[in-house]
Amino acid sequence: MRFRLKILATNFPAILPLNYQYPLSAVIYKILQQADHEYAYFLHEIGYKQSENSLKAFKLFTFSDIKTPFKIQGDRMRMLAPEAEVIVSFHLPQAAETFIKGLFQNQEIEIADRKSRAKFSINRVESLPLGLSKEPVQEIILQPLSLIVSSKPNEQGNYDYLAPEHPDFIPQLMYNWQSKYNSLYDDVDEAFADADMKVLFYKNPPKSRLITIKDNTKEQTKIRGYVNFKLKVRGGLEALELLLNAGIGVYNSTIGGGCVDVAEKKNWGIK
Repeated sequence: MRFRLKILATNFPAILPLNYQYPLSAVIYKILQQADHEYAYFLHEIGYKQSENSLKAFKLFTFSDIKTPFKIQGDRMRMLAPEAEVIVSFHLPQAAETFIKGLFQNQEIEIADRKSRAKFSINRVESLPLGLSKEPVQEIILQPLSLIVSSKPNEQGNYDYLAPEHPDFIPQLMYNWQSKYNSLYDDVDEAFADADMKVLFYKNPPKSRLITIKDNTKEQTKIRGYVNFKLKVRGGLEALELLLNAGIGVYNSTIGGGCVDVAEKKNWGIK
């Protein structure tokens, strides 16, 4: 399920950190915790465990970039209008939609780091369709609404962030998608028998962006993701719902990585 949050800056002109994604993730967790402490603890500390690896956990939600006109000033974003919007999505039973929607209604939130603090009120929460049909197997084209992060472990024990042109970009996205699915369901081989994914490039190359989380701490991490391309995806209905709800690739709940929207639906054959 996904929602569009309409937010209004209450201390306009509002200044956001360029790396607002991690503070925004903290805001979402805080809202969940205020309404249901046990649910927030499960989502944040446990997640959905992968059956064959109990140390691997997924927090199955993501969110888009904040959509608002802005001007970059150093490492800050100065909003040029008080209104903004962001899409949040959760892989939860449809019966929870009213509950989750109610959590965000009329909330007062802050997106802040050590240098700046922006305050907002959530003025409107709109439920959004996923954009899928009821067909058991579908092909769709997805448009990124945030950075898509594909990574692969290297020999030094760290992770390399892969560009869409890299031959392992799609295999790593597929592996992550199947791992998420396997954390919830048992029929992963059957569900992904006909699954596929392909990058669709524009005339201009994909754009990369580096996001820093936990800035100025021992846990500081820099994450590189990419936009300015599309993905042609084929899969079963249940697997596609998971992809749209939980996000593509990694760092979904941490920085809103892999938030996507259905751009087109046709019967292309992936070759």
